[in-house]
Amino acid sequence: MRLHFEAARPVRFPEVGTANLFRGQFGKVLHRRHPELYERWFKPLREVGVPSGLHDPPRPFVFRVRHLEGATVQRFHVGINLFETYLPEIGEAIAEVVHQPLTGIEGREMLHLPLESTAQASRVRVHFLTPTELKPAGEPEFGRLFARIRDRIATLRTLYGAGPMNLDFRAIGQRAAAIRMTRCQIAHQTVTRTTGSRHPLGGFTGVTEYEGDLTEFLPYLEIAAYTGVGRQTVWGKGEIAIETF
Repeated sequence: MRLHFEAARPVRFPEVGTANLFRGQFGKVLHRRHPELYERWFKPLREVGVPSGLHDPPRPFVFRVRHLEGATVQRFHVGINLFETYLPEIGEAIAEVVHQPLTGIEGREMLHLPLESTAQASRVRVHFLTPTELKPAGEPEFGRLFARIRDRIATLRTLYGAGPMNLDFRAIGQRAAAIRMTRCQIAHQTVTRTTGSRHPLGGFTGVTEYEGDLTEFLPYLEIAAYTGVGRQTVWGKGEIAIETF
C-alpha cells in the first residue's frame, strides 16, 4: 500500500533508519490507541506454547520508505506491505506517526501471489536494495538465500494466512543448493541506530546473479520482493528486486 500525505511545510527525514523510526513510533501509537491490534501483532507468543523460534513472531507488515531517507518533501507517501486484510487503524496510526493528515491510500485490494511457477527461468538477478542480513553470515549463495526466503514465507503463511505449507523443506533446500551463483557484487554497511536501545541496521547491498533450473524458485523470489528477506525486515531491511534474463 501507499499512504499519501501533504504537509503544510516541508518535512525532513533522517539520512538512515527512517523505517526503524516508523516501526518504533507505529508500535507506540497502536499500543496507545488500538491495544487489541497491538496485542495481536506485537506481543510475544510465550504463553501459547509455540516453538521457541516463534516466541517473537515476524510482524504482518514491512515498511517501504527507502525513498524518504534524507529527503525534504512536502508531498510524500509511506509504503507498507501488509500480510493481512487492510484495517483503517493502520492509516490512522501512520498519520499520527508523521503528524500529517492522510490524503489518500493506494493498494488496499488483496494481492494473491501463487507458489507454483507459471514461467520457466534459468538465470535470475537479485538486487539487494536495502541492507540485508542473512544467517549464517557470508556471501548470499542461492541455497542460503532461498532457505531464508522459504522459511519467512512459511512462517507468515502459518501465522497470518492459509496455514502451513505442504512442502518438503529438505528436498527443495537441496535443489536450491545446486543453483550456482555466477556474480556477486555486494558491499557491507555497518549502521547503528539508538532508539532506547541500540539496533544494528547494517548488512549488505548490491547485486547477485544465479544460474540453473530456477523455475520452481521464481515464485518464492517474487513473493520475497514484498516480504523482504533476512533479519529486521519490518524496519525495511532485506528489500529485494528480481529480474530474469
